[in-house]
Order: sequence, then structure tokens, then C-alpha cells
Amino acid sequence: MVTLLSCAALVATPAPGEAQARQDSLDARVRTFLQGSRYRWRDMNVPSQDGQVLHDLIVQRRFTRALEVGTSTGHSAIWMAWALSRTGGRLITIEIDDGRHREALRNFREAGVADYIDARLADAHQLVPALPGPFDFAFLDADKDWNLRYFQAILPKLAPGGCIATHNISRRSRGGDGGYLAEVERTPGLTTELVGTSIALSCRRAGS
Repeated sequence: MVTLLSCAALVATPAPGEAQARQDSLDARVRTFLQGSRYRWRDMNVPSQDGQVLHDLIVQRRFTRALEVGTSTGHSAIWMAWALSRTGGRLITIEIDDGRHREALRNFREAGVADYIDARLADAHQLVPALPGPFDFAFLDADKDWNLRYFQAILPKLAPGGCIATHNISRRSRGGDGGYLAEVERTPGLTTELVGTSIALSCRRAGS
């Protein structure tokens, strides 16, 4: 005999074919949006190449609990939320500027990924240390002179195998990120490499 609870679960859970159809529909919608908006991103959004890198990292490593510091108008968040739609995850993204935050919300709705994003209008200096975690992926793309402090606040909440990706980092830099790469490379239990155009990817080794 099937209980009412079981019946409800059967109704609420889409069949594999239905789930794939929904994903295919979302994929088409996101691709159309990203292609149509390819040349209009501004306000310090990441290039498409780096958006693809973030997407692929999340999908390949099956990350589900993601954090972004610095939404801007939402380009990188759309790439990450698209990936999280495949892994069953969700993104928290933080932006301090009200105008950029509102524009990002519109972009999320237009791209079809709003259901996978918790977009917060807040000061990341205060919110990031207060977030409980755990996270398995974080992307830092806000005020560069605060990168190390964001990193230090997130690291205790980073799951084994999780990664922190930080934008606009290079070994040639003489700017505000100059000490960031050296510091994260000295951090025990992490492996750091440069990926994309200028992303420092620091991943916690399993068991550390």
C-alpha cells in the first residue's frame, strides 16, 4: 500500500526525462542570454573565458555550496548558477552597490537562473565572516586589498576538496594583490595554481 506521503513525493519529483528536459530548456535559455549580452558587460565583470572556467570547475568537481564576493551586475554569478543547476547546488552572492545589485537581479531573472542564487545586498567585510558555511567553492572578485581577509574568513568554512578562486591575480602583479598569492601558497593543506586569464585557484586537499 502506498502512503499519502509517498504519493506526494512521487508527484513532486520529476521523472528523469522531465528533469533532463528542464535542464535542456535552461541550458538553451542561459546560452541565449550569455550570447546576446556578450559585449555589454561592464562594472568589472569577468570575461567570458573566466566565466567558463568557473562553470567547468563547479560541474567537474560537483560543488554545490558556493559563495561569491562581488556580484557586480551578475556575469560570473550566472555562469556559476548555471553550473549549480547541474549539481543541485546554490550560490550566495554579495554586492554592496544597490544599483549593481538591482541590475544583477534583472539579469538573473532574464537568464533563468534566479532560483539558484541567493543575492544579498550587503557589506562583504561584515557578512563574509558571519556566514556559517560550510562552502565547497568560493569566488573572490571584490575589493582587491581585502582579498586576503576574505580568504582567511572563508578558509575555516571550506570543505575538504573545496576551492577558493580569486580573480585578477598574477605573478607579475605589483598592485594590491602582490602579497596574496605568496600568502595562500604558504598556507598548509592547500594546492594553488593559476587558471583562466588571472584566477588563483586554491584547493583544500582531502583530509586536511
